[in-house]
Amino acid sequence: MGRKVRFGIMSTAAIAKDVMIPAIRRTDRAEVVAIASERGKASEAARGLGIPKAYDSYGQLIDDPDVDAVYIPLPNSLHAEWTIKAAQKKKHVLCEKPAALCEEDVRRMIEACERNDVLFMEAFMYQFHPQHGRVKQLLAAGEIGDITYMRAHFSFYLQDRETNIRMNPELGGGSLFDVGCYCVHSTRHILGVEPIELFVQSHFDPHRSVDLTTNGWMRMENGVLAQFTCSFDMLFQNEYEVVGTKGKIVVSRAYRPDVDGGEGRITIVTADGSEHEETVSGDQYALQIEHFSLAVLEGTPLLYSPERMIKQARALDACRTSMKTGNIVRL
Repeated sequence: MGRKVRFGIMSTAAIAKDVMIPAIRRTDRAEVVAIASERGKASEAARGLGIPKAYDSYGQLIDDPDVDAVYIPLPNSLHAEWTIKAAQKKKHVLCEKPAALCEEDVRRMIEACERNDVLFMEAFMYQFHPQHGRVKQLLAAGEIGDITYMRAHFSFYLQDRETNIRMNPELGGGSLFDVGCYCVHSTRHILGVEPIELFVQSHFDPHRSVDLTTNGWMRMENGVLAQFTCSFDMLFQNEYEVVGTKGKIVVSRAYRPDVDGGEGRITIVTADGSEHEETVSGDQYALQIEHFSLAVLEGTPLLYSPERMIKQARALDACRTSMKTGNIVRL
């Protein structure tokens, strides 16, 4: 294999150490050359993971001329700042979701990256699993007739609430930003259209201003009605269901098939009650890295464009507005 994208990892967070660094190493077009922490953990992480360079500040990492791209799994509130700073240092950016806390910040991030001629992508890794392409094929083929409804659900029970950054409103915590963003994204991604109005209700932690459970309703521009639920107070579930006039499709491992060895599961239920199940395997984290790296190395277009990132941020802004006001929001 020829040249590889040299990644610098901006944090020693668990998702970086346990998920993304191993995923990068499963690819042919990328490698990890540096890691940074502002809590003095970089050297230990570098030794344990076999990473050549360790830095005690993110600024040092983006100053490294041997780093082509950065992966940013920092708290949500820091995504915009460090994406823009990395872009100014001519680094490509793969940033964890949500890209930022509002549409305005996402636009600033995109503008900084375009101005500095670097790529920027929000890391919705689930969309690179081939099961979703198969769902789109089934829908296009009319397997369930005309689509009338979609439901998405992503939840888990959050244990360490006293120390977990997901419970800190100043860092962009809450279930909507953490897992609900997948529900909103997958609804837009699978249906291929945007919401035109939505209504959201949430249950908040009594001691912190973060939503523990959020339920949303959306009317899509093609007339399809959609609902989603996300929660820190429910058992682990990650699925979506698309319902049509002749049947339905259920994807029961929608967002984290990696916890089941990468095996996605699609169940097609027809109007007469018969069921057919398909399994589709894929390494969604590695596929995401391969896709991003190919774009960096060869200039191929990103599947997830800046325009789509802006629309995702706009939908989340509308969800937060509805959550706070209790009103239907029209986009």
